[in-house]
Amino acid sequence: MGVPLFEVAERVQVRAELIAAARHDPDIAGAALVGSAARGTEDRWSDIDLVLQLADDADEPAVVARWTHSLDEKFGVADTLDVTSREGVRYRVFLLGSSLQVDLSFWPHEQFRATEDGFQLVFGQANEPTRAAEPRSEQVIGMAWLYALHARSAIARGRTWQAVLMLDDLRDQIIALECLRHGLNPWHGREVDRLPEPVLATLRDGRAASVSSAELERSRQALLQHYLSAVAHHDAERAAALRRALDPDQRGAGGTTSC
Repeated sequence: MGVPLFEVAERVQVRAELIAAARHDPDIAGAALVGSAARGTEDRWSDIDLVLQLADDADEPAVVARWTHSLDEKFGVADTLDVTSREGVRYRVFLLGSSLQVDLSFWPHEQFRATEDGFQLVFGQANEPTRAAEPRSEQVIGMAWLYALHARSAIARGRTWQAVLMLDDLRDQIIALECLRHGLNPWHGREVDRLPEPVLATLRDGRAASVSSAELERSRQALLQHYLSAVAHHDAERAAALRRALDPDQRGAGGTTSC
């Protein structure tokens, strides 16, 4: 049997009830829709993203606990996950029994604002918008070569599942570099499917078809070449130095494995 899937009508109803509850809650001063609903790209699989502005004197833990209890009573909550931003904003992610995901974020009064494209104010007054900083290509490049080294040593030591994890992490950094290069959103693979087909084809070719050491090494070599090519688009001098350090064809076989 397949995993149960919520109905679109349920999503519409739950969202409407949450907005109505926010309007009548004295601890909530404002609310906005974000995500696909605010961007006009909602589809069958979309979740609910609702941003809540806390009143000046609201007790945040008490408000979150009260809303959690209410959602569980009304809709049945299977589990929750909390993510806290650097600014101290709590994102509580709810998994309902129907598999519908509901993201509620509880913002201190003075921080309530748009931080990305797609912010549809429902009520209240938002502060001046800001944009979340994109990952810096310099940091992404460094993390990628670190994963490449650990993938190499894992394969050499016969730790195939560790190698799988390191290669996946390396691929994630390559995708971030490609998204930054092409002006696409790199967060959580949100726009990776919009990359040019030649880039996607190279990513496909770099995936290992099995966890055998030979196939993992083939994948590593393919990802390494893709990585070095991607770095060259951001920093040609750094790419040349990395190629000399990482590519056996440039420096001769052998070398020290990573720890």
